[in-house]
Amino acid sequence: MININFKNFSVSNNLPFVLIAGPCVIENEKHSMMIAEELYKMCNEIGINLIFKSSFDKANRSSIKSERGTTLEGALRIFEKIKNDFNIPILTDVHNEDQCKKLNQDNTIDILQIPAFLCRQTDLLLAAGKTNKIINVKKGQFLSPNDIKNIFLKIETTNNNNIMITERGTSFGYNTLINDFKGLDIMKQFKYPVIFDATHSVQQPGGMGDKSGGQREHIPSLCKAATSIGVAGLFLETHNDPDNAPSDGPNMINIKDMKKLLIKLKKFDDIAKNNA
Repeated sequence: MININFKNFSVSNNLPFVLIAGPCVIENEKHSMMIAEELYKMCNEIGINLIFKSSFDKANRSSIKSERGTTLEGALRIFEKIKNDFNIPILTDVHNEDQCKKLNQDNTIDILQIPAFLCRQTDLLLAAGKTNKIINVKKGQFLSPNDIKNIFLKIETTNNNNIMITERGTSFGYNTLINDFKGLDIMKQFKYPVIFDATHSVQQPGGMGDKSGGQREHIPSLCKAATSIGVAGLFLETHNDPDNAPSDGPNMINIKDMKKLLIKLKKFDDIAKNNA
């Protein structure tokens, strides 16, 4: 079993789950700090390790008219403040080799995330691996659980074994994703930490014509199923007003509902890992 080590905690399939959470995309400093503070307080109270996530650029939006985010430089200033104020690791997406090179020179970002649509892009995986940062790869909606071994092999050629894989649903016809929970056990056989992304699992890609839809009401059930099996972490995008969020609102959980859900999920996780 491979452990991914941070300053204050480790992530592994046999350890208590870590929460990877934050708004889908950075809107402004005030909003990001507000969400980070609320997450930090509730996780500290419940006893859950937290990684803050948010994207600086949503490069794969459905429509050319959709909002994409802020600049990398602007995002880094916000991420640095969150990291310094709350002493938590930071995760953000990368979409090309140039972004990897820029972030290689920066100590603010702890985890580079490879978007699901780009998970087979060899040059991107290698560029991310060469940064020696932790790499979280979103499993493509088009991949089987066993296919991820090729992703690991690519990154391992850079002598970087700090890898996590995130399940975020599998395409099922048009505009729909489903979860095959056998896949979590299959992916855990490769020893790397397996994360379950409940919010993107309920996404309906392109389901609203020029943007994606979602069914956030199913997030709690999927989280309970994943934690009952046992995963290294949960990925939950959250917002204080998801219905009016600039990106992925229909599949984000309202932050006011987060604490109650996390308390329940910790109990499922404790039982699955015999910590009850």
